[in-house]
Amino acid sequence: MAVFAEEVNLAGYTTLRLGGPARRFVEATTEAELVAAVRRADEAGEPVLVLGGGSNLVVSDDGFPGTVIHVGTRGTERLPGENGRALLRVQAGEEWDPFVARCVQDGLAGVECLSGIPGRVGATPIQNVGAYGQDVGETIVEVRAYDRQARACVTLDHAACRFTYRHSVFKGSDRYVVLEVVYALVEADESQPIAYPELARRLGVTPGARVPLKEARDAVLELRRGKGMVLDPADPDTRSAGSFFTNPILDAAQVAELERRVAARLGPDATFPRYPEASALDGSPRTKTSAAWLIDRAGFAKGHARGPVRISGKHTLALTNPSGASTADLLELAREVRDGVREAFGVELVNEPVFVGVQL
Repeated sequence: MAVFAEEVNLAGYTTLRLGGPARRFVEATTEAELVAAVRRADEAGEPVLVLGGGSNLVVSDDGFPGTVIHVGTRGTERLPGENGRALLRVQAGEEWDPFVARCVQDGLAGVECLSGIPGRVGATPIQNVGAYGQDVGETIVEVRAYDRQARACVTLDHAACRFTYRHSVFKGSDRYVVLEVVYALVEADESQPIAYPELARRLGVTPGARVPLKEARDAVLELRRGKGMVLDPADPDTRSAGSFFTNPILDAAQVAELERRVAARLGPDATFPRYPEASALDGSPRTKTSAAWLIDRAGFAKGHARGPVRISGKHTLALTNPSGASTADLLELAREVRDGVREAFGVELVNEPVFVGVQL
């Protein structure tokens, strides 16, 4: 039976340890409880916030003036697959990294480079979680969700999820509540081809090579720990929402403007990271660049502080709450960084975490 409470402080449910109270808080441990809680709130005309691991949330100091539903559903089912693939049906409340660890142990490839990411399974399709050359959109077959408009449970296949870089049909909309996700993974002792140059260097292989699954996972965890991206209560640099800004995707005119500004600021021979990205809807080419590079070159070094918050001492993209800060403090730092990058390079940084009751 779902557990109900009132005026629950949300700071204890987010990795940033920030956020005010929820007017009403529901702990749902079964799919039926989860759907019933959403329906009940909708019928009462209450705002709803579906909360998983809280690793990708920035919550207002004022809290949430409605019902927060904490997803605690559990369960993983292995289904028969075809062509050397296994299908895994996973409940939304399962913790993500233990799921990845089990896949590696069981000889299932496709998510090994997503090791160490905090949060729960239900959040992974929402922003098409990705790292080190993999993203979940490559392996998700379907998502089962509660459709709040139709007031019914529906299944969205891969195409209907509309996965793009850190985005999906679920992001930016409260229509769907993710109930379970089905992943198609490859039955193999070795990883998928290593695509990310930094990871390839750490493993001592060339991009495109395969390595034993455990070696890939261990190397990713080592890299993430070095950047403060594996949760550790003893390390204040991990008190963050992960990467705070997405890597900008630029059209040809924006690339040309960035080239001009980089040359003016850093010298005529200076270059910036650039990676080909899928074409826009009109077919024009696009280029992805590094938000971390822009932040650093705009003058915001690791450890840069503003009041009680700071950029991580290990990773330029993470904004951290070492102790005693407020969400307002964090947003002041985020705006300082965003505005500084815009002034220096003409690029507008976009937040990666979901904002609740606040805006940048």
